[in-house]
Amino acid sequence: MSPPSLDRFRSRLAGTIREEPNPFGDAVFRAEPSDLRDVLRSLRDEHGFDLLLDVTAVDHLELPDSKPRFDVVYILRPSVGSERVRVQCRPPDEDLSLETVSDLWKAANWAEREVYDQYGVRFRNHPNLKRILNHKDFVGHPLRKDYDIKKQQWLSEPDDLMDEMRKLRGGAEGEESESVLLNIGPSHPAMHGALRALVDLEGETVRHTVPEIGYLHRGFEKSAEKGTYTHVIPFTDRLNYCSSVMNNVGYCRTIEKMLGIEPTPRAQTIRVVLLELGRIMDHLVSVAANLVDVGALTNYWYLFNERERIYDVIEALCGARLTHCYVRIGGLAHDLHAGFEEGVEGILRELPKALADVERLVARNRIFLDRVVGVGAITAEEAISHGFTGPCLRACGVPNDLRKDEPYYGYDGYDWNVIVGTRGDTYDRIWVRMEEMRESMRIVAQAMKKMPGGPVDVDDKRVSLPPKTEVYGNIEALMNHFMIIMEGIKPPAGECYGSIEAANGELGFFVVSDGTGKPYKVKVRPPCFYVFSAFPRLTEGGMIQDLIATLGSLNIIAGELDR
Repeated sequence: MSPPSLDRFRSRLAGTIREEPNPFGDAVFRAEPSDLRDVLRSLRDEHGFDLLLDVTAVDHLELPDSKPRFDVVYILRPSVGSERVRVQCRPPDEDLSLETVSDLWKAANWAEREVYDQYGVRFRNHPNLKRILNHKDFVGHPLRKDYDIKKQQWLSEPDDLMDEMRKLRGGAEGEESESVLLNIGPSHPAMHGALRALVDLEGETVRHTVPEIGYLHRGFEKSAEKGTYTHVIPFTDRLNYCSSVMNNVGYCRTIEKMLGIEPTPRAQTIRVVLLELGRIMDHLVSVAANLVDVGALTNYWYLFNERERIYDVIEALCGARLTHCYVRIGGLAHDLHAGFEEGVEGILRELPKALADVERLVARNRIFLDRVVGVGAITAEEAISHGFTGPCLRACGVPNDLRKDEPYYGYDGYDWNVIVGTRGDTYDRIWVRMEEMRESMRIVAQAMKKMPGGPVDVDDKRVSLPPKTEVYGNIEALMNHFMIIMEGIKPPAGECYGSIEAANGELGFFVVSDGTGKPYKVKVRPPCFYVFSAFPRLTEGGMIQDLIATLGSLNIIAGELDR
């Protein structure tokens, strides 16, 4: 396939699509409902945009262009490359439906279910169009602008998932006496978080898997609409809570993109250090827990000791071990503390020893290899169709990494490698993360060595609070402080998608601004969501113990999955 080209796409479909101006970078095309599938298929098959990153919707009820009311947004990019495109389509209000593209991308299956759940847009010919994050008996669509957030609903009946399982089994309940149904989860010790899977077992072989999510759904998007842009930062902490600072950076970078702001060189370098420490923390949790799943308990202590060492440094920096809330739009909460450099040096000195100890324990261990090699394997083509990014996609041999494909914060100036696997199995997913930790250490060491001086906040009165000494003695500084705190930062009106390479893959934020100090919409693109959508594909046909090993290698973080 030739390199992705929007110019060829523009000429190919000039009479079908309309390109819309977008001051924030990405190309945006508008398609009519009747042309939508052809436009998306052309982008995938003829122009190289094979990765469907996300599908969401915008309720225009409170915006000037409110007819038709809903806009459905498809965000795509090539699996290797930096060019990104959005295709947007407004279904008619009287019908409020579009044709599904779940047959073009498996990622669209769950993505379209979420749009239906939250906004009420229906997707014709979808194979399983039902709620996914909210309770099955929930009344209404909570992300519509006219939904009363104070409305309370008593929802206590669990979803038994049996209708879906009956379809998979090919008959009514009880017709296949040789198989047994087993619930795994939603208790945390069983499923690495509040997840649930109903599995159909024949002996110890998994015939069918039906996952259920939403146990930790807390309305991130709805909450983001109620405060200022700065108020959203603490909410991001609870997405992937194993690497909170990465969520902070991803969100703030998107708002900075809307404002046309670049953080200072020192702030960018500090962010790089924290991003890579966050990646290491996340990978330590994933690998340690995954090794315990297959019976290798000793490794857990080697790895978690190093995680705690990083936590000590982070806690001294921001006062919290888990939810950091350290990054600000335009910079950081404050500069590095005395002792930060020594703490990082200790991490870089001790972590290689722990990784080497773990490698000696498991790399040639017959039990470990039998449990992970060839288990939960997926091809690169399937992974791309499911919307995989990050370590799980790189384990399939695809060198997809935004730090290389779309460098930010000077990542192209560091010496490091993208780690890829070959089989896309549990073994490769573990080992990609092991090697990525070593690459992250290389980046951290280089960043600390070249750490520039200067301020950590941009000199921009739109976003940066004036020094307290000025606030107390200067009326203009006092007014500026008051305006930012009370009215909020005000990005220009428009729609913007920004992303970073987080620990589990592309963490993106699609933000709609109406020009006020409160976000009109904040949609997070959670890498876990699309990875977990492939769980049935990864587990069916394997053994029940393979299911547990596979789940750990996916590193599903329920806070990010459910939002």
